[in-house]
Amino acid sequence: MWLARNIRESGLPCLYLARGNAAKDAAAVALLGTPTVVDPRRPAGIVPTLQRLVAVGRGARGGLHEAGGGPPAVRVERATALVTHLFDKAAAGRPPSPDEAEEGTRIVLDTVSEIGIRAWLDLVWRHDIQVYQHSLSVAGFAAAFAAELGFSRGDRQRLAKAALLHDVGKALIPHAILNKPGPLTPDEMAVMRTHAALGADLLAKEDAFGSDILDVVRYHHERLDGSGYPEGLTAERIGDLVRLVAICDVHSALTERRVYRPPLSAAEAAAIMEAQAGPLDPDLLRVYRPIIARAGGAAGGPSVLG
Repeated sequence: MWLARNIRESGLPCLYLARGNAAKDAAAVALLGTPTVVDPRRPAGIVPTLQRLVAVGRGARGGLHEAGGGPPAVRVERATALVTHLFDKAAAGRPPSPDEAEEGTRIVLDTVSEIGIRAWLDLVWRHDIQVYQHSLSVAGFAAAFAAELGFSRGDRQRLAKAALLHDVGKALIPHAILNKPGPLTPDEMAVMRTHAALGADLLAKEDAFGSDILDVVRYHHERLDGSGYPEGLTAERIGDLVRLVAICDVHSALTERRVYRPPLSAAEAAAIMEAQAGPLDPDLLRVYRPIIARAGGAAGGPSVLG
């Protein structure tokens, strides 16, 4: 018991190897606090998980993240570790830590400002974990978008944080659906679409996340023409922050590697997004177009926009 208490109080990351007994595993997780759970029957995932926990541990001991310094690659390692921890907590039914969300957002804003969106994406995509990559990619696009719009630091922080958290509900979607290497069936799609409401309801348990953040998490798949989900909202009911993150989310999805298709080029992504002007905010899309050009293919596609 004293060891478990010391682990909880240290703030250091903890790895727990599941034993396949649901009751014992749940008891161990509750005792340890919020450990990262690894299934030893899937050994391929243990090494990258350990690498991410080492990055978190360095930060918890007062390392590079306190000064906000270090090479960009190290900062991306830290951001990936933070997002991993946010999703691990969400998978256990606990809202993400506001402090970790703030730290992750600062890393995104500062690093994208320093090295640009394309270099940020290149570093993020070194980590082969799609749901976390997507969150960091969308947050990077949001940081670049906020700068393009001339937002204040506070508004940039708010937008990037909403983008970082927008898909947290996917931590509660079954892995068989989330990681399916191909199109989803209608029933699977119905389950997938619950992630927006699940994420918002989870964040609502933590008072530090304001209503604007919750709206982004719940409504980032809504469209101005009423064709989106979960509520089929139309333009007058969709806020500006939601509209901004929706554009970043679509761009990221189009230009990411997927097991069933290669990433789209900048020109292909721009053409698809401009065809969606109407469902997506057309005025904001016009402002966003230079970001598509600068980002190019997020996973290594052509970087020149025709």
